[in-house]
Amino acid sequence: MRARHAGAIIALLAAAAGCGPKAPAQPTARAEAPRPTAPAAAAPQADSLGPRPELPKPKPFAPPAPVVIDGPNGTKVWLLERHTLPIVSVSITVASGSADDPKGAAGLAHITASMLDEGAGQRSAVELSSAINDLGATLSVGARADGSVATLAVLKKNFTKAFSILADVVARPRFEAKEWQRVSALWQNDLRKRGDDPTRVASLVSTAALYGPGTPYGHPVEGLLADAKTIGLPAVKAFYKAAWRPDRAVIAVVGDITRDEVMQAISRDLGAWSAKGAPATAAAAKGASPGAPPGQGAPAAAPSWKPPRLVLVDRPGAPQSVIAVVREGVVAGDPRRPLLQLVNTALGGSFTSRLNQNLREDHGWSYGAASAFTEARQQGAFVARASVVAEATGPALKEMLGELARMADSGLTRDELAKVQAQDRADLVSAYETANRTALRYATLARLGLPETFDAAASQSRQQATLAGLAELARAVDPKSATIVVVGPQQEVLPQLKAIGLGEPEAWDVEGQPIQAKKAP
Repeated sequence: MRARHAGAIIALLAAAAGCGPKAPAQPTARAEAPRPTAPAAAAPQADSLGPRPELPKPKPFAPPAPVVIDGPNGTKVWLLERHTLPIVSVSITVASGSADDPKGAAGLAHITASMLDEGAGQRSAVELSSAINDLGATLSVGARADGSVATLAVLKKNFTKAFSILADVVARPRFEAKEWQRVSALWQNDLRKRGDDPTRVASLVSTAALYGPGTPYGHPVEGLLADAKTIGLPAVKAFYKAAWRPDRAVIAVVGDITRDEVMQAISRDLGAWSAKGAPATAAAAKGASPGAPPGQGAPAAAPSWKPPRLVLVDRPGAPQSVIAVVREGVVAGDPRRPLLQLVNTALGGSFTSRLNQNLREDHGWSYGAASAFTEARQQGAFVARASVVAEATGPALKEMLGELARMADSGLTRDELAKVQAQDRADLVSAYETANRTALRYATLARLGLPETFDAAASQSRQQATLAGLAELARAVDPKSATIVVVGPQQEVLPQLKAIGLGEPEAWDVEGQPIQAKKAP
């Protein structure tokens, strides 16, 4: 039996290989006639199911408004209780920022804020940092043009200890000489390196060109290297004394905490925080009284300053250029500003905006293009900016100017209006989604001198916007009177700028100063 099976297997293998005796031919199978298929069921008529339900319009979102309380020594407390998560976020904002920097001391507000958490109360810089880390909290201090802010985020169970540290930072900084030497050196090194970052240079030069170098809004928040070299610790102490005062402070608290808990903490840790001497004032720098309502006081730009048409900052051999178009904007409290945000969202405020689709998606010249109306107590700015490959600097700039002109001439389309209003609702929900974001938004409103209910009214205005009304406002992005800034390789870029009819640019340096042409002997 085994031999027969082995022989059969060998024969089958030989046949498969094409050798040995062939197997007898098998009869050809007949093709089966196709079987009749059942008739397909008739598709149901739409009418048989009735009319399709229509989606309801999205519900309007009204941001939560905090309870406003008078705190000790002139402070204002904005409290929003949220007991869904055991988290508390705090922001303490004072209405003094880089716009209050004295002449020749650009960056003083910035470096003062940087020094506050370098040792405070009974803790050294290292001890303070370790204490915050041990509590699982985050603490930061910084300055903006119109104000400075200290923020804290912590679990509810650690709030009492963490708030005491924040209070020390704001009300009892140590300003030790050894820490100043370290912080000042790091600050100056950062300013030196800033010239290697074309995006930071473009931002600096754009504001200087719009407002005028050395003006309150015309110098960068982080300062200028020449001024940083002359600023000493006594100037920092003097600015702190005048700027970080309870009578200029808004304390925003959001999260799992009650009114009694908040007021007890503030009274315990900030009850002795007092205002001494004259407050920081922009009078020396910009002629405006401290805490002036948006739109009042002296203009942000120098009265005699006339912005140039075209500015070029040379970066020899750079593979990319940063192009920017900047012109005057509006103050943060201007009733037109919420509607201008809709215009900007369609123009350059989202991934699907016109500028980004043109320069990135259609032409592949840039990783991204964007625009914005800045928020400021005095006159803000409108800025459109993109980083593009150097060989396409001229064509990209031409396209950017074209998009701005088309928006200024025609406004939004109906589809764009629906899209930006939907995005406005989503962005507003996101801004108030967490305790930390809500506290930061309150800090922004306080810094700009806006009421705590501002966002609710602004959102209502945006949701009621019309195409006709936005078309009128879209003229605010007209590039005809704008300043154009290019940071890139002059040898490669200059012929491209002339080819699109922009003429000869003014040469500026990386610190936002015009370079005077050398006169022939």
